[in-house]
Amino acid sequence: MGQPVASRGRAATPTLGKAMLNKYARAFFTRVLTPFASFLIRRGVSPDTVTLLGTAGVVAGALVFYPMGEFFWGTVVITLFVFSDLVDGNMARQLGRSSRWGAFLDSTLDRVADGAIFGGFALWYAGGGDDIALCAVSIFCLASGQVVSYTKARGESIGLPVAVNGLVERAERLVISLVAAGLAGLHKFGVPGIQYLLPVALWIVAVGSLVTLIQRVVTVRRESEEAEEAAADPNAVEPGAADAGAAGPGATEPGPGEADAAEQESRAQGSEAAK
Repeated sequence: MGQPVASRGRAATPTLGKAMLNKYARAFFTRVLTPFASFLIRRGVSPDTVTLLGTAGVVAGALVFYPMGEFFWGTVVITLFVFSDLVDGNMARQLGRSSRWGAFLDSTLDRVADGAIFGGFALWYAGGGDDIALCAVSIFCLASGQVVSYTKARGESIGLPVAVNGLVERAERLVISLVAAGLAGLHKFGVPGIQYLLPVALWIVAVGSLVTLIQRVVTVRRESEEAEEAAADPNAVEPGAADAGAAGPGATEPGPGEADAAEQESRAQGSEAAK
């Protein structure tokens, strides 16, 4: 990004692009987008610029189209800009350098994109959608998503592994919400009853996020108690060691500024399958 990076230190959980593309699709699109990434490099465009423009596109798609009830077109715009997640990483790998700044910027802008998406839903239901309950649910989804990520980052900052699989993490929040929004937008094209998918999806995300938050708080409490016991007993097992291996990919959801070593390795080696 501002300094060209090969490993952008992306957050360990899927970013918006990764949440919507499995590893095989990412590998395919990486091959397709490599010439475009090379073209941008030759023109002096930095990965930072691509990341910023990608986030701006997501924010525009969410805050311009969603408040007007144009869920189909808003989701189309967001999906198009999702590919910036793949382009900037491809560029960084080709440039062959690394940067902690990339980790920070990517993770921070992920939070901005998430907030714009659920903020767009809230604006629609506060206005033309005329449903104060769903407006509140959308705001809860926005806030809980930020807090869920924060619990992971804060727990790790005090030396705990926070080894837990959340019920609804960032990937699930985004895929459920965006797919439902895109399909709900087909109501304007004459598909009957499909507009109810979005309210159902928002309730699912809200409840799932609450459960995930509780899971993480309980885990941090348990791990902190284990850490205190370990400090008192040098022979005690290090907190979280028993279940860290079983935590799975979902246990690595990012908080602001969290670096992802696996992502760094995959970009440095040019292997999308390692993500």
